[in-house]
Amino acid sequence: MLDMLEFLKNEGVDAGLIEQVAAFRAQFPPEESLRRRVPDPRYLYYGKDIWEEAITALLCGENLLLVGPKATGKNVLAENLAAAFGRPSWDVSLYINTDAATLLGTDTFEAGQVKLRKGPIYQCAEKGGFGVLDEINMAKNESLAVLHATLDFRRSIDMPGYDRIPLHDATRFIATMNYGYAGTRELNEALTSRFVVIDMPTISEDGLQKLLTREFPRLKSDYALQFAGLFRDIQKKCDGGELSTKPLDLRGLMASVHLMAAGLTAGRALELGLVNKSFDDFERQLVQDVIRTRLPDDLSAKDVFN
Repeated sequence: MLDMLEFLKNEGVDAGLIEQVAAFRAQFPPEESLRRRVPDPRYLYYGKDIWEEAITALLCGENLLLVGPKATGKNVLAENLAAAFGRPSWDVSLYINTDAATLLGTDTFEAGQVKLRKGPIYQCAEKGGFGVLDEINMAKNESLAVLHATLDFRRSIDMPGYDRIPLHDATRFIATMNYGYAGTRELNEALTSRFVVIDMPTISEDGLQKLLTREFPRLKSDYALQFAGLFRDIQKKCDGGELSTKPLDLRGLMASVHLMAAGLTAGRALELGLVNKSFDDFERQLVQDVIRTRLPDDLSAKDVFN
């Protein structure tokens, strides 16, 4: 498993914060049965300032709300934080039909008895986990109201018909949200006030080069620079209103490099990973033009990889 504390040191995160994270891990070791829930991140978040803000907030017992557009690494950071603190994590995908029973638990009939089937929020609260509330603004506000006592100073869950459950001291919640997606809505003020909010910046070219180099060790440095520059070019076009955000897809870029490593030419790989994310012919042509200013269509794996 990756040594996250060593990674934080290499990122230049404040040494005092790293010591406090190490002390937190020593104070709250995960149960043996939950070690499989402690993330082992495939991707790493690069950004010293955001790391320091997030770590400080969690050490202070706060819950985090990560806000930002596509490709800012919200879920990557959430997973990385759980790994850095050595805590088991529960990922909760929120959507319009999410209700209190989905989050907290519901009665079930087992061995002739009515028992509580614990939901992810209940388990997270009980076991001292990090709960990742993905796209929190997709769920109905009334369903999220059950979390108010969980997220504020009361730090407890009242289950009707069952005991009042106090939160484990290590429990934290990290929510993510993206404005503008279909089905999203405004969070009400009562819920928002229970988080400290980090406005996630777009990934820097340097950070993207590090990400590409770590994921593809054989990728030549010149082409890591070109792929990072390509992503930045598309981002500038989106910021200027020339393109929608559909082709601004970091996952798509990583998938394209994977496809190139498997044998596709650059033109075909980037068409699958980026160009075809847009369904407008004119926009697809614009994205292809941006790509061709950086990379020739017939570029092959032997050109790009050592």
